[in-house]
Amino acid sequence: MDVRLLLISVLLGLSRAQLDGNECTKASAQSCGECIQAGEKCGWCTDEGFLKEGEQKSTRCDEIEALIKKGCTKASIEDPRGTVTVNKNQSLTDRTKDGVKLKPDQITQIQPQKLSLDLRSGEAQKFILTFKRAEDYPIDLYYLMDLSYSMKDDLENVKNLGTDLMSEMQKITSDFRIGFGSFVEKTVMPYISTTPAKLLNPCTSDQNCTSPFSYKNVLSLTSDGTQFNNLVSKQQISGNLDSPEGGFDAIMQVAVCANQIGWRNVTRLLVFSTDAGFHFAGDGKLGGIVLPNDGKCHLQDNMYTMSHYYDYPSIAHLVQKLSENNIQTIFAVTKEFQPVYQELKNLIPKSAVGTLSSDSGNVIKLIIDAYNSLSSEIILENSRLPEGVSISYISHCKNGVSGTGENGRKCSNISIGDQVTFEVAVTAKGCPSKGKSETIKIKPLGFTEEVEIVLNFICECECHKEGIPNSPACHFGNGTLECGACRCNEGRIGRVCECSKDEVRTEDLDANCRMDNGTDICSNNGDCVCGTCECQKRDNPEERYSGKFCECDNFSCDRSNNKLCGGHGRCECRKCICDANYTGSACDCSLDTSTCLASNKQICNGRGTCECGVCKCTDSKFQGPTCEICPTCPGVCTEHKDCVQCRAFGTGDKKDTCEKECSYFNLITKKKKEELPQPNDQPYINHCKERDANDCWFFFTYATRNDSTVEVHVAEELECPSGPDIIPIVAGVVAGIVLIGLALLLIWKLLMIIHDRREFAKFEKEKMNAKWDAQENPIYKSPINKFQNPSYGNKGVTL
Repeated sequence: MDVRLLLISVLLGLSRAQLDGNECTKASAQSCGECIQAGEKCGWCTDEGFLKEGEQKSTRCDEIEALIKKGCTKASIEDPRGTVTVNKNQSLTDRTKDGVKLKPDQITQIQPQKLSLDLRSGEAQKFILTFKRAEDYPIDLYYLMDLSYSMKDDLENVKNLGTDLMSEMQKITSDFRIGFGSFVEKTVMPYISTTPAKLLNPCTSDQNCTSPFSYKNVLSLTSDGTQFNNLVSKQQISGNLDSPEGGFDAIMQVAVCANQIGWRNVTRLLVFSTDAGFHFAGDGKLGGIVLPNDGKCHLQDNMYTMSHYYDYPSIAHLVQKLSENNIQTIFAVTKEFQPVYQELKNLIPKSAVGTLSSDSGNVIKLIIDAYNSLSSEIILENSRLPEGVSISYISHCKNGVSGTGENGRKCSNISIGDQVTFEVAVTAKGCPSKGKSETIKIKPLGFTEEVEIVLNFICECECHKEGIPNSPACHFGNGTLECGACRCNEGRIGRVCECSKDEVRTEDLDANCRMDNGTDICSNNGDCVCGTCECQKRDNPEERYSGKFCECDNFSCDRSNNKLCGGHGRCECRKCICDANYTGSACDCSLDTSTCLASNKQICNGRGTCECGVCKCTDSKFQGPTCEICPTCPGVCTEHKDCVQCRAFGTGDKKDTCEKECSYFNLITKKKKEELPQPNDQPYINHCKERDANDCWFFFTYATRNDSTVEVHVAEELECPSGPDIIPIVAGVVAGIVLIGLALLLIWKLLMIIHDRREFAKFEKEKMNAKWDAQENPIYKSPINKFQNPSYGNKGVTL
């Protein structure tokens, strides 16, 4: 049983040798439909004679170039391509056309509006979406306000909001409507106090407050600003116990109750004004409320009636509903809670946060600034994609700015009248939805317009329609012949559905898979299935076994330069089939002799033979790739010097035997060396300069023409050395001697001066250092005598 399972897996194309390779061969496709779903580059060969003996059906599926190399013609390759069809393509418009103001549903800001895509697996289909903001586009604004006690002073400023905001918005659009709603908290403990007195007046006894409520639609959208002021001025503050408010319940009802609120298909703005935080999904458990918010409208007499029954909505749920209803949210909150709502803004696309003053005095400026910020940014969003389908965007915005990835969905700083484009690519993997069409939508967030895209999946080839059910070619009708191969009926296997899955192997059938009654089944390169060899596949999809017994392959031929068949042939059944001008077991022997031509256009310089494109020199003195190098041979000029000299000038060593030995070339004389042929005059020429017995130089050229004749051109004018000029030489020698003598004399005089000066300086120094003897002259006798009386003190007497 294990053997049968193994053979079935091999037949289904799950060959162990096929784990690596391209996506086409890895798919082990058994039909054209399976093949084209494997990848964008995959094609299927429909030629019935394409497969060689031993090859599996999955061999028909490969990359296009690989199939052509295997011998499949382009006309026999199925390779369907996807297409893009534009079904609705209305031009972009402004609010006013030909002096007539259009209705909101007549304004077109995105183009095209509907497309159909035929998707081939792995192949991206691209199209361009263009968006342009229309001037004077209608706006609906709903003001949702927190009426807890802390917002008491804010309510006073909001009472005149209608006419003031209407006046400011007239500068932006001539079609503006405004509505008002308020919220406090769920009407259960512990959010509010449920004592009877507190239910009537949740504030202190000296304050007159209205009963607590969850959400109230005070005024549906209207173009009457005065009505807004009148109704809002009648509103009263209420109260609750905890700090967070039930604003999320109110936002959900505003988003989903389109009829009660009065939303039109225009720009929808929701201003959410509060000075506190918010409760979200899960907080309802504190009041015993565990049912998740159902996201439906529950307004009766403009009051939300299910706040005690459904939990607060989650942030993700709000994001979904706001996006579905194209509502852009402006959070007008106090500075204290701005960081909290800034984080919330990052989770809600097309939302903005403004800092509300303590008394809401700046609410109009806040709304105008937030609207300008929201309307200047375009963000594309698509609906849920079918499994296996992906979409990518590249934006081309103002001033040449482009974006990819998430930034490819958006463009910023868009003014009214600016036009931007988005390059959209849709790619499918495989065949989602079993070939059924799917529809997705793309729309700019905050706008009602959208692009509808119908996705059609290419799951089968065109040749599938021409299939022949129960074809005789498929073993007595056991399969459908389509696209050049048999698609077997349930329970049948084999290349032509010749076997049942229960009879995949017997000893009798194995005998048909042994070559020459040998012991190896399918030459150990395949498996015997239904008495037919199914050859294994190699890791490299370009390498394959073939033959009735898988005895052949296209990768075991001889190699040259590490290339199969030297790169100059193809390997068939382990033998090289060489290209033209090549021969040898590895196609490494070239029959082209151009590589053997010497500079004189002779093959191997006439001194060898050309074998496989390489010269084999027959003259041992010559070597090199073209047998032109002769290390022991004299040069051309030296070799022919004597003959040229004797024939041109009648001198030289061969002047006596000139006619006998030097008649092998044609001699042409010229007057001067400048008249000799130049290197470019003839393709093969040697320029020579030689010296004769008189030390004179003579010039000639030596050339071998195509007819093997030798031609020598000689210049009659010689260059002889002239005798030396005696007078300049003698004068130069005498002048040199005199100059040298004068130089030596000057040097001697200089040395003597230096020596005398040093001696005089030495004398002067010794004279200054001389000390004379101060003793008396022994010959001189003084006339004065001195005597001293020894007894008279120590005084002496002078006579």
